[in-house]
Amino acid sequence: MGHDLVPSAVHARSNAAPAQLALTDRERVISYEELDIRARRLARRLRELGAGRDVLVGVALDRSAEFVVAALGALYAGAAYVPLDCQYPAERIAFMLQDAAPAVVVSDARLAARLPRGAWPTLMIDVADGGDALAAEAVGADSTASSLAYVIYTSGSTGRPKGVEVTHGNLTNLVRWHHRAFGVTAEDRASQLSSPGFDAAVWEVWPYLASGASVHFADDQSRLDPGRLRDWLLERRITVGFVPTPVAERLLALEWPSEAPLRVLLTGADTLHRHPPAGLPFTLVNNYGPTEAAVVTTSGAIASADAGESRPTIGKPIDNVDVHIVDEHLRPVATGMVGELCVGGAGVARGYRNRPELTAARFVPDPFSARPGARLYRTGDRARRLPDGDIAFLGRVDGQLKVRGFRIEPDEIVAALDADPAVVASAVAVHDDGAGDRRLVAYVVPAPDMVPLPSMLRERLKTTLPEYMIPAVFVRLDTLPLTANGKVDRDALPAPDTADVLRDEPVTAPRTPVEQRLALIVASLLDTSAVGVNDNFFLLGGHSLLGTQLIARVRDAFGVDLPLRALFDHPTVEALAAEVERAILSRIEAAA
Repeated sequence: MGHDLVPSAVHARSNAAPAQLALTDRERVISYEELDIRARRLARRLRELGAGRDVLVGVALDRSAEFVVAALGALYAGAAYVPLDCQYPAERIAFMLQDAAPAVVVSDARLAARLPRGAWPTLMIDVADGGDALAAEAVGADSTASSLAYVIYTSGSTGRPKGVEVTHGNLTNLVRWHHRAFGVTAEDRASQLSSPGFDAAVWEVWPYLASGASVHFADDQSRLDPGRLRDWLLERRITVGFVPTPVAERLLALEWPSEAPLRVLLTGADTLHRHPPAGLPFTLVNNYGPTEAAVVTTSGAIASADAGESRPTIGKPIDNVDVHIVDEHLRPVATGMVGELCVGGAGVARGYRNRPELTAARFVPDPFSARPGARLYRTGDRARRLPDGDIAFLGRVDGQLKVRGFRIEPDEIVAALDADPAVVASAVAVHDDGAGDRRLVAYVVPAPDMVPLPSMLRERLKTTLPEYMIPAVFVRLDTLPLTANGKVDRDALPAPDTADVLRDEPVTAPRTPVEQRLALIVASLLDTSAVGVNDNFFLLGGHSLLGTQLIARVRDAFGVDLPLRALFDHPTVEALAAEVERAILSRIEAAA
């Protein structure tokens, strides 16, 4: 990247190759010239509304090419963008807007109707990027390496999301390392799968646009289904792509053609449990990094399964980033010893928006740097450095959880559960089924003479929490296990068991051969001892990735090919068994 900051680098690519493909999704194909012109027009309008250095611009748009146009418009205006995922509950979006205090929010007519009213004007993107491009402000305006590029909100332990302020210097370091590490050129075709509010989306876009490559947005059906995703990656001739760890692990188990265009599969955001099989046509690269350190802190290629049985590492620090493994007094521990992973160097973000005390606690003076004002970010993650310099990730120091790539503060869920009058006390933990699938489990102590229904608890939580923070299973306990000092003993929380899992209806045993076999398949997938015909697959802890496995096992067991949509429309054993029987009957009639 020959230009100092990302917006100027993207603008330079537009001047160098205006007709080159920049972005494509299901609805649009956008060249670098069109991207640049529309972003410059939008930037001019944003500047008129007060956008500028360290001023925030909210972007309330779906995961799409239009989102990138809006984000680049904010950067061209010299401002920072704040992704607002409109799938979040209205209360959460309202808090984020009040806390961020954007000068303006860019949206469209459909999504703007979901936004709460406030002091900020709402600018419709299809209107805002019209007009005379030649009158646009200079690209990047007065941005510098120390000014903000974006703010992303993550889960907060107090029940409030916290906004992480990331600078242009942080972002530029990520982009430059990415270009060098993976040899990105204008010929590359990158995938985009992550939701806008997840910091991996930053990584999926800017390194490629700054190098003249193209970014391709996967449709929602493909990004959730490993088989479809593989086919989409091949069809779109993707050469470099990021896939969250749980999906990546299933992609690795699929067959790949030797001539696949994909050369690098990036993964991260959760623990990688196994090495890739030998013979894959691409390199698997595992990555680690908190939002507070600009997406990626460490990275490393993972050798094939025959290289050893140990769990894959998270690699080594990226360019200009320092990783220190320390004890509780910030003193380095010896190689091989366990300590807290702390991050220094060019990736360390400015801090948390409007949270000076929390910023001071987590972003501390860097005792290992001679640079004045250098800071160290305390991740709260446990790790150890191996003799070859690689780092082994060992989980959290505190109670923070990670499920399918999302970082979750359990206290935020507990606060929402405890507000329900049917709940006296609650706790949240992650249950690992032993096959690498991690599920969020809520443990509730019901109020006297009350039996909380999981559907009602789930609906209550959905009013304040995003979908990824909704527990997969609710387990009833008489009391919560406590440690000697009176804190909830999460290590003593039991694994979900059929007898204790809350249900909306009593268990009804399977009655037909199809129901019986289907119930066994569901029980095996969900690691439970028994499943009734009225049990909802998703209320028992199922999700889309497990759903694809269920559909595959149905195909093997009954010889019928049901779409994943059938499971969403018919999530109980009884209803899905009826769909299987209909499919079997149709196959017999067709053969007659």
